[in-house]
Amino acid sequence: MLVYKRDGRAVEYDRSKIVAAIQAANNEVEEKERISEERIDNIIHFIESKKRSRILVEDIQDIIEQKLMDEKKFVLAKTYIIYRYTRALVRKANTTDESILSLIRNSNKDVMEENSNKNAVCASTQRDLIAGEVSKDLTRRLLLPEKISKAHDEGILHFHDADYFVQPIFNCCLINIGDMLDNGTVMNGKLIESPKSFQVACTIVTQIIAAVASSQYGGQSVDIRHLGKYLRKSYNKYLNNYKTIFKDELSDEAIDKIAKARLQDELRGGVQTIQYQINTLMTTNGQSPFVTLFLNLDKDDEYIEENAMIIEEILRQRLEGIKNEKGVFVTPAFPKLVYVLDEHNCLQGGKYDYITELAVACSAKRLYPDYISAKKMRETYEGNVFSPMGCRSFLSPWKDENDNYKFEGRFNQGVVSINLPQIGIIANGNETVFWDLLEERLELCFEAIMCRHRALKGTTSDVSPVHWQYGAIARLDKGEKIDKYLYGHYSSISLGYIGLYEVTKLMTGVSHTDPKGTEFAVKLMKCLREHVNKWREKTNIGFALYGTPAESLCYRFARIDKERFGTIKDVTDKGYYTNSYHVDVREKIDAFSKFAFESQFQAISSGGCISYVEIPNMRNNLGAIEDIVKYMYDNILYAEFNTKSDYCHVCGFDGEIIINDDNEWECPNCGNKDHAKMNVTRRTCGYLGENFWNVGKTKEIKQRVLHV
Repeated sequence: MLVYKRDGRAVEYDRSKIVAAIQAANNEVEEKERISEERIDNIIHFIESKKRSRILVEDIQDIIEQKLMDEKKFVLAKTYIIYRYTRALVRKANTTDESILSLIRNSNKDVMEENSNKNAVCASTQRDLIAGEVSKDLTRRLLLPEKISKAHDEGILHFHDADYFVQPIFNCCLINIGDMLDNGTVMNGKLIESPKSFQVACTIVTQIIAAVASSQYGGQSVDIRHLGKYLRKSYNKYLNNYKTIFKDELSDEAIDKIAKARLQDELRGGVQTIQYQINTLMTTNGQSPFVTLFLNLDKDDEYIEENAMIIEEILRQRLEGIKNEKGVFVTPAFPKLVYVLDEHNCLQGGKYDYITELAVACSAKRLYPDYISAKKMRETYEGNVFSPMGCRSFLSPWKDENDNYKFEGRFNQGVVSINLPQIGIIANGNETVFWDLLEERLELCFEAIMCRHRALKGTTSDVSPVHWQYGAIARLDKGEKIDKYLYGHYSSISLGYIGLYEVTKLMTGVSHTDPKGTEFAVKLMKCLREHVNKWREKTNIGFALYGTPAESLCYRFARIDKERFGTIKDVTDKGYYTNSYHVDVREKIDAFSKFAFESQFQAISSGGCISYVEIPNMRNNLGAIEDIVKYMYDNILYAEFNTKSDYCHVCGFDGEIIINDDNEWECPNCGNKDHAKMNVTRRTCGYLGENFWNVGKTKEIKQRVLHV
């Protein structure tokens, strides 16, 4: 049995510690008030009879107190309670020593593997992780109400990003990059004026991205359409220069051709600057900036032709990839790309279909971009098309004092997610119990979310000048409070949810794709949305319902519930819960039906929603991908592609990993044979069934493979 301490650490169950604690209380009372060793053994046997694989240390202590009361040892029980209180005071002094030392020793796997974008061995990254451990400890012990901390530990809810909660910083945002480029900004006390060329604009954008990432903990998004103006400035500069130089030697047509050729060089160089700067800059949290580029060709944009050129170049360079230290082209983690499908580029004869065709080729090889349907988005967000924040959450429509919609320069205050399957497990099919318990836990989530909001109240603009004083979010005076941006729905704050499929299965006996299950699932989603709306009206804060893409949380909730409730078919037996409203990966459903089904939940979960479909052998399936992209435009708001592919983590090779003569996996590029350092799938016959285990002939190692 594992015992989970208050700081989240798991230790082996040790009965001698229980004996020592009770005996310590025993020694403090008169002999007639003491409990015998036999009765102590009975208490221990009762704890062990529960046969829990996981138990909180507080639950053990609660049992001891109750058993002492049952034995009518009231004085002893009081003494034990005082003993617990005294120990709690000692704990409040420090609980981070071991977790921090284990980080330095590179043995704290939970923290080191929590964020795949961070190299936890590097000193700069370790500084951030160490600070995160201190923040989590202070958050759990001092900053959050005890019931919220306990609810987080028990998997009732998840208090996201506790490793940054000790600081008054927010989650994610849409940078007001247009304002910062047009009106200038300040970084490190130095004035950055409006650029006069595309190349310089690209450099400034990357510097802004790095500065913003260092003062928030979530993702950020940048709308590329603001760069079109500067590409035209560069063209005009070249054209005027060459007209002056060659006015008596070349025709206007020839001069224009030279200017455009030079512009192409600057276009390539500028986009390359963005790509390489983002992937080589290190922020103060020890990783590359978590940034999304929004690729939208707005028909009303006067610079649409320039922006078409920029988007095309971004996709071409992403298709090529970036060379790693071995000189192999690999897919960079950032920037993430979101591409908008509209009337003129939805593969139905539009002017810019050629760019979408390039996007499809890029998806097939590099998995990005994600896709947004302008048509479906306008239906949901009052006719607007705008970028998700870096964490894939959406803002609600908001108008300024001039009655103009505004999305850039807004942000998300934070997220708390609810564990829906756990409610279904406890309710055991009883709908009365389910809805009552849901109501109770939503109120707990509301309290937790308000803790996030209150942590930002009173923050002054000085905590992050790039955000609050120099245009990323606002242009406040030094020392001015940010409070006005926390209210009036200007910013959002999110309720996330995990496991709609599992809770529907528990309560109805069928998947939420079954008509009976769909009725329950839609009712539940509308209930969540109604609570969010109620909280919004109650507080004047922009509450949002968010289908969080936090894959690690799917595993955390499932692990906690399996340890507490055991193995439950189609629920805890899988090792994960299905993300948000998604169809379970094991269900046999085609891409079109999946998107058609999931789209009904996106309109309800408007604070954040993304659907995905897995396509086998994407590089040889361009036709299928194009068909799905065409379907996306008319049927789903936000979607992405996924696939299973071979990948070597040693050299970055993403071709096909071979099986050598010794029946071992081997990277044909670098010769790596360490299976733990490669992802391997097989598509010899197109098999799409379950994985199975195959034991190698020459080494007693288990290799996870698909049908060969």
